[in-house]
Amino acid sequence: MIETARLIIRPWRDDDRAPFAAMGADPEVMQHLGPLMNREASDAAIDRMMALQKAIGHCFWALEARDGGEFLGFCGLKMAPLGIHGLTGFPEIGWRLARRAWGQGFASEAAQASLDWGWQMGMTRIVAMTVPANTRSQAVMQRIGMQRRPDLDFDHPLLAADNPLRPHIATEICR
Repeated sequence: MIETARLIIRPWRDDDRAPFAAMGADPEVMQHLGPLMNREASDAAIDRMMALQKAIGHCFWALEARDGGEFLGFCGLKMAPLGIHGLTGFPEIGWRLARRAWGQGFASEAAQASLDWGWQMGMTRIVAMTVPANTRSQAVMQRIGMQRRPDLDFDHPLLAADNPLRPHIATEICR
């Protein structure tokens, strides 16, 4: 679907389920994202992405290495969650990579390609969000030109008030 020098960003396939489940069960991968995912929750997440792809033509797509086809994680664009002032109604860019793919520039490469795709599709504003402690994702946001929007920081509405992952920071990039 989208190809870069080292990556293929594509719709999900059933053979992505096992490696995605392994990512969701990795405490380091999930440290800033929420609880560990069992296979049922992991499969449900893929099912939601497949449904989004079918309904609107994009989602957080599967990410694979061009050389060898290894599943590396996901990256792409979907609509920001409902109930988040200033972000709802805009495309959100997001990524999650298997730990073995960290530190190699894959997230930035995939995110830039996803942004470029969004601009080609006529999107004019793309947002991103993460928890304050997720400095790796914040670094990717900065590398692809996103700007921090402290006025749009929020407490995630789906998380309990005492959940340490509830506070989120917001970034955006406009074209």
